[in-house]
Amino acid sequence: MQIKGTLMLLGAAFFWGTTFVAQLTGMDELEPFSYAAGRYLIGFLSLVIVAVVTSKRRAVERRRQKYLHGYGVGLLIGVVLFIASSMQQIALQYSTAGKAAFITCLYIVFVPLGAKLLGATIRRENWLGAGLAIVGLYLLAIGEGFSIQLGDAILFVSAFFWTAQILLIDRFASRVDLIELSAAQIFIVMVLSFAAMFALETPHLTAMLNSWFPIVYAGVMSSGVAFTLQLYGQRYAEPAAAAILMSFEAIFGALAGWFFLNEVMTARELFGCLLMLIGMLATQWTLIKS
Repeated sequence: MQIKGTLMLLGAAFFWGTTFVAQLTGMDELEPFSYAAGRYLIGFLSLVIVAVVTSKRRAVERRRQKYLHGYGVGLLIGVVLFIASSMQQIALQYSTAGKAAFITCLYIVFVPLGAKLLGATIRRENWLGAGLAIVGLYLLAIGEGFSIQLGDAILFVSAFFWTAQILLIDRFASRVDLIELSAAQIFIVMVLSFAAMFALETPHLTAMLNSWFPIVYAGVMSSGVAFTLQLYGQRYAEPAAAAILMSFEAIFGALAGWFFLNEVMTARELFGCLLMLIGMLATQWTLIKS
Protein backbone atom coordinates (compact mmCIF):
# COMPACT_ATOMS: atom_id res chain seq x y z
CA MET A 1 0.00 0.00 0.00
CA GLN A 2 2.88 2.40 0.74
CA ILE A 3 4.33 1.88 -2.77
CA LYS A 4 0.91 2.49 -4.25
CA GLY A 5 0.50 5.71 -2.26
CA THR A 6 4.03 6.86 -3.20
CA LEU A 7 3.37 6.41 -6.92
CA MET A 8 0.05 8.23 -6.64
CA LEU A 9 1.58 11.23 -4.88
CA LEU A 10 4.51 11.38 -7.33
CA GLY A 11 2.01 11.27 -10.18
CA ALA A 12 0.10 14.15 -8.62
CA ALA A 13 3.35 16.11 -8.25
CA PHE A 14 4.22 15.55 -11.92
CA PHE A 15 0.87 16.77 -13.19
CA TRP A 16 0.87 19.78 -10.85
CA GLY A 17 4.41 20.73 -11.84
CA THR A 18 3.77 20.57 -15.57
CA THR A 19 0.47 22.39 -15.12
CA PHE A 20 2.36 25.57 -14.17
CA VAL A 21 3.24 25.83 -17.87
CA ALA A 22 -0.41 25.38 -18.84
CA GLN A 23 -1.45 28.01 -16.30
CA LEU A 24 0.98 30.53 -17.78
CA THR A 25 0.19 29.86 -21.44
CA GLY A 26 -3.53 29.79 -20.66
CA MET A 27 -3.32 33.42 -19.59
CA ASP A 28 -1.94 34.56 -22.93
CA GLU A 29 -5.52 35.50 -23.78
CA LEU A 30 -7.43 34.90 -20.56
CA GLU A 31 -7.58 36.62 -17.19
CA PRO A 32 -6.90 34.50 -14.06
CA PHE A 33 -10.45 33.67 -13.00
CA SER A 34 -11.58 33.09 -16.60
CA TYR A 35 -8.83 30.53 -17.02
CA ALA A 36 -9.61 28.95 -13.65
CA ALA A 37 -13.33 28.74 -14.46
CA GLY A 38 -12.65 26.81 -17.67
CA ARG A 39 -10.03 24.64 -16.01
CA TYR A 40 -12.21 23.60 -13.09
CA LEU A 41 -15.27 23.11 -15.27
CA ILE A 42 -13.34 20.52 -17.29
CA GLY A 43 -11.94 19.05 -14.08
CA PHE A 44 -15.39 18.69 -12.55
CA LEU A 45 -16.87 17.07 -15.67
CA SER A 46 -14.02 14.55 -15.79
CA LEU A 47 -14.64 13.66 -12.14
CA VAL A 48 -18.37 13.27 -12.75
CA ILE A 49 -17.55 10.66 -15.40
CA VAL A 50 -15.23 8.87 -12.96
CA ALA A 51 -17.89 9.02 -10.22
CA VAL A 52 -20.55 7.51 -12.48
CA VAL A 53 -18.28 4.73 -13.78
CA THR A 54 -17.12 3.75 -10.28
CA SER A 55 -20.39 4.32 -8.40
CA LYS A 56 -21.26 0.64 -7.80
CA ARG A 57 -17.76 -0.32 -6.71
CA ARG A 58 -17.54 2.65 -4.35
CA ALA A 59 -20.94 1.85 -2.85
CA VAL A 60 -19.68 -1.63 -1.96
CA GLU A 61 -16.44 -0.17 -0.59
CA ARG A 62 -18.35 2.34 1.55
CA ARG A 63 -20.40 -0.43 3.13
CA ARG A 64 -17.40 -2.70 3.69
CA GLN A 65 -15.03 -0.02 5.01
CA LYS A 66 -17.80 2.08 6.57
CA TYR A 67 -16.75 5.18 4.64
CA LEU A 68 -18.94 8.26 4.90
CA HIS A 69 -20.10 10.36 1.96
CA GLY A 70 -17.47 12.92 1.04
CA TYR A 71 -19.59 15.75 -0.36
CA GLY A 72 -19.83 17.89 2.78
CA VAL A 73 -16.13 17.64 3.60
CA GLY A 74 -15.27 18.27 -0.05
CA LEU A 75 -17.19 21.54 -0.11
CA LEU A 76 -15.30 22.76 2.96
CA ILE A 77 -11.90 21.81 1.54
CA GLY A 78 -12.94 23.29 -1.80
CA VAL A 79 -13.20 26.77 -0.28
CA VAL A 80 -9.60 26.50 0.95
CA LEU A 81 -8.52 25.12 -2.41
CA PHE A 82 -10.22 28.02 -4.22
CA ILE A 83 -8.27 30.56 -2.17
CA ALA A 84 -4.96 28.73 -2.69
CA SER A 85 -5.36 28.11 -6.42
CA SER A 86 -6.74 31.61 -7.11
CA MET A 87 -3.79 33.25 -5.38
CA GLN A 88 -1.42 31.03 -7.33
CA GLN A 89 -3.12 31.82 -10.66
CA ILE A 90 -3.06 35.56 -10.00
CA ALA A 91 0.58 35.42 -8.89
CA LEU A 92 1.63 33.70 -12.13
CA GLN A 93 0.95 36.97 -13.93
CA TYR A 94 4.04 38.33 -12.16
CA SER A 95 6.25 35.25 -11.76
CA THR A 96 7.67 32.27 -13.67
CA ALA A 97 6.67 28.61 -13.62
CA GLY A 98 9.90 27.56 -11.90
CA LYS A 99 9.80 30.17 -9.14
CA ALA A 100 6.09 29.62 -8.59
CA ALA A 101 6.61 25.88 -8.20
CA PHE A 102 9.37 26.27 -5.60
CA ILE A 103 7.59 28.95 -3.53
CA THR A 104 4.33 27.00 -3.58
CA CYS A 105 6.19 23.95 -2.26
CA LEU A 106 6.98 25.75 0.98
CA TYR A 107 3.99 23.76 2.21
CA ILE A 108 6.46 20.95 2.91
CA VAL A 109 7.92 23.18 5.64
CA PHE A 110 4.57 24.47 6.85
CA VAL A 111 2.83 21.06 7.06
CA PRO A 112 4.81 19.77 10.08
CA LEU A 113 4.56 23.20 11.71
CA GLY A 114 0.81 23.16 11.16
CA ALA A 115 0.64 19.60 12.44
CA LYS A 116 2.25 20.87 15.65
CA LEU A 117 -0.80 23.04 16.22
CA LEU A 118 -2.83 19.84 15.99
CA GLY A 119 -0.72 18.10 18.64
CA ALA A 120 2.25 16.67 16.72
CA THR A 121 5.87 17.04 17.84
CA ILE A 122 8.28 19.36 16.01
CA ARG A 123 11.80 17.94 15.73
CA ARG A 124 15.06 19.87 15.40
CA GLU A 125 15.28 19.06 11.69
CA ASN A 126 11.91 20.78 11.21
CA TRP A 127 13.35 24.05 12.49
CA LEU A 128 16.59 23.57 10.51
CA GLY A 129 14.65 22.87 7.34
CA ALA A 130 12.41 25.87 7.88
CA GLY A 131 15.45 28.12 8.34
CA LEU A 132 17.16 26.88 5.16
CA ALA A 133 13.93 27.22 3.18
CA ILE A 134 13.45 30.81 4.33
CA VAL A 135 17.04 31.72 3.35
CA GLY A 136 16.48 30.03 -0.01
CA LEU A 137 13.23 31.92 -0.48
CA TYR A 138 15.07 35.18 0.20
CA LEU A 139 17.61 34.43 -2.54
CA LEU A 140 14.94 33.23 -4.95
CA ALA A 141 12.30 35.90 -4.49
CA ILE A 142 13.86 39.01 -2.93
CA GLY A 143 16.06 41.16 -5.14
CA GLU A 144 18.69 43.79 -4.47
CA GLY A 145 17.64 46.50 -2.04
CA PHE A 146 15.26 44.09 -0.25
CA SER A 147 12.60 44.30 -2.96
CA ILE A 148 10.13 41.48 -3.53
CA GLN A 149 7.96 40.96 -6.58
CA LEU A 150 4.22 41.02 -6.06
CA GLY A 151 3.77 37.55 -7.54
CA ASP A 152 6.31 36.00 -5.19
CA ALA A 153 4.63 37.58 -2.16
CA ILE A 154 1.24 36.23 -3.21
CA LEU A 155 2.71 32.77 -3.81
CA PHE A 156 4.24 32.81 -0.33
CA VAL A 157 0.87 33.52 1.29
CA SER A 158 -0.83 30.89 -0.90
CA ALA A 159 1.54 28.25 0.51
CA PHE A 160 -0.27 28.57 3.86
CA PHE A 161 -3.56 27.71 2.19
CA TRP A 162 -2.01 24.72 0.36
CA THR A 163 -0.81 23.62 3.80
CA ALA A 164 -4.33 23.88 5.19
CA GLN A 165 -5.69 21.85 2.28
CA ILE A 166 -3.14 19.06 2.88
CA LEU A 167 -3.88 18.93 6.61
CA LEU A 168 -7.64 18.88 6.04
CA ILE A 169 -7.34 16.03 3.55
CA ASP A 170 -5.15 14.11 6.00
CA ARG A 171 -7.84 14.52 8.64
CA PHE A 172 -10.66 13.12 6.49
CA ALA A 173 -9.07 10.96 3.74
CA SER A 174 -9.37 7.69 5.66
CA ARG A 175 -13.03 8.24 6.55
CA VAL A 176 -14.88 9.36 3.43
CA ASP A 177 -15.56 8.45 -0.20
CA LEU A 178 -12.60 10.10 -1.95
CA ILE A 179 -14.15 10.45 -5.40
CA GLU A 180 -17.07 12.30 -3.82
CA LEU A 181 -14.66 14.48 -1.85
CA SER A 182 -12.61 15.27 -4.97
CA ALA A 183 -15.67 16.05 -7.08
CA ALA A 184 -17.14 18.28 -4.36
CA GLN A 185 -13.96 20.29 -3.83
CA ILE A 186 -13.49 20.84 -7.57
CA PHE A 187 -17.19 21.75 -7.92
CA ILE A 188 -17.00 24.51 -5.31
CA VAL A 189 -13.77 25.88 -6.85
CA MET A 190 -15.49 25.90 -10.23
CA VAL A 191 -18.55 27.75 -8.91
CA LEU A 192 -16.48 30.34 -7.05
CA SER A 193 -14.19 30.82 -10.07
CA PHE A 194 -17.17 31.49 -12.35
CA ALA A 195 -18.59 33.93 -9.78
CA ALA A 196 -15.26 35.79 -9.57
CA MET A 197 -14.93 35.77 -13.36
CA PHE A 198 -18.31 37.45 -13.92
CA ALA A 199 -17.82 39.85 -11.00
CA LEU A 200 -14.25 40.95 -11.66
CA GLU A 201 -13.41 40.21 -15.30
CA THR A 202 -14.78 40.46 -18.82
CA PRO A 203 -14.97 36.88 -20.09
CA HIS A 204 -14.63 36.12 -23.80
CA LEU A 205 -15.77 32.80 -25.24
CA THR A 206 -13.41 33.12 -28.22
CA ALA A 207 -10.42 33.51 -25.91
CA MET A 208 -11.49 30.41 -23.98
CA LEU A 209 -11.79 28.40 -27.18
CA ASN A 210 -8.36 29.60 -28.32
CA SER A 211 -6.92 28.46 -24.99
CA TRP A 212 -8.57 25.04 -25.08
CA PHE A 213 -5.39 22.95 -24.72
CA PRO A 214 -3.98 24.53 -21.49
CA ILE A 215 -7.52 24.56 -20.08
CA VAL A 216 -8.14 20.88 -20.89
CA TYR A 217 -4.68 19.76 -19.73
CA ALA A 218 -4.98 21.52 -16.38
CA GLY A 219 -8.65 20.56 -16.06
CA VAL A 220 -8.22 16.85 -16.67
CA MET A 221 -4.66 16.11 -15.52
CA SER A 222 -4.31 18.56 -12.61
CA SER A 223 -7.81 19.41 -11.38
CA GLY A 224 -9.25 15.96 -12.09
CA VAL A 225 -6.49 13.34 -12.00
CA ALA A 226 -3.85 14.91 -9.72
CA PHE A 227 -6.15 16.02 -6.90
CA THR A 228 -7.76 12.56 -6.92
CA LEU A 229 -4.32 10.91 -6.81
CA GLN A 230 -3.48 13.19 -3.88
CA LEU A 231 -6.57 12.07 -1.98
CA TYR A 232 -5.91 8.37 -2.47
CA GLY A 233 -2.17 8.77 -1.91
CA GLN A 234 -2.69 10.57 1.39
CA ARG A 235 -4.87 7.68 2.56
CA TYR A 236 -1.67 5.59 2.67
CA ALA A 237 0.85 8.21 3.84
CA GLU A 238 1.36 10.50 6.82
CA PRO A 239 0.92 14.20 5.99
CA ALA A 240 4.63 15.01 6.36
CA ALA A 241 5.65 12.05 4.17
CA ALA A 242 3.00 13.02 1.62
CA ALA A 243 4.36 16.56 1.58
CA ILE A 244 7.84 15.25 0.67
CA LEU A 245 6.49 13.42 -2.36
CA MET A 246 4.24 16.26 -3.47
CA SER A 247 7.11 18.74 -3.16
CA PHE A 248 8.62 17.16 -6.28
CA GLU A 249 6.10 19.44 -7.95
CA ALA A 250 8.79 22.13 -7.58
CA ILE A 251 11.35 20.14 -9.58
CA PHE A 252 8.84 19.13 -12.26
CA GLY A 253 7.63 22.73 -12.48
CA ALA A 254 11.12 24.17 -12.88
CA LEU A 255 12.04 21.57 -15.52
CA ALA A 256 8.79 22.15 -17.41
CA GLY A 257 9.33 25.93 -17.36
CA TRP A 258 12.87 25.47 -18.69
CA PHE A 259 11.87 22.92 -21.37
CA PHE A 260 8.64 24.45 -22.67
CA LEU A 261 9.02 28.18 -21.90
CA ASN A 262 12.80 28.61 -22.05
CA GLU A 263 12.81 30.04 -18.52
CA VAL A 264 16.26 30.75 -17.13
CA MET A 265 17.11 31.47 -13.48
CA THR A 266 20.06 33.52 -12.29
CA ALA A 267 22.82 31.89 -10.24
CA ARG A 268 21.37 33.57 -7.15
CA GLU A 269 17.90 32.17 -7.85
CA LEU A 270 19.24 28.68 -8.57
CA PHE A 271 21.16 28.70 -5.29
CA GLY A 272 17.95 29.81 -3.55
CA CYS A 273 16.11 26.87 -5.12
CA LEU A 274 18.86 24.52 -3.95
CA LEU A 275 18.64 25.81 -0.37
CA MET A 276 14.86 25.49 -0.45
CA LEU A 277 15.13 21.91 -1.70
CA ILE A 278 17.67 21.04 1.02
CA GLY A 279 15.46 22.71 3.61
CA MET A 280 12.40 20.80 2.41
CA LEU A 281 14.25 17.49 2.65
CA ALA A 282 15.88 18.37 5.98
CA THR A 283 12.44 19.07 7.42
CA GLN A 284 11.55 15.44 6.78
CA TRP A 285 14.99 13.88 7.44
CA THR A 286 13.70 11.41 10.02
CA LEU A 287 11.24 10.03 7.49
CA ILE A 288 13.78 9.96 4.66
CA LYS A 289 16.49 8.01 6.54
CA SER A 290 13.94 5.51 7.82
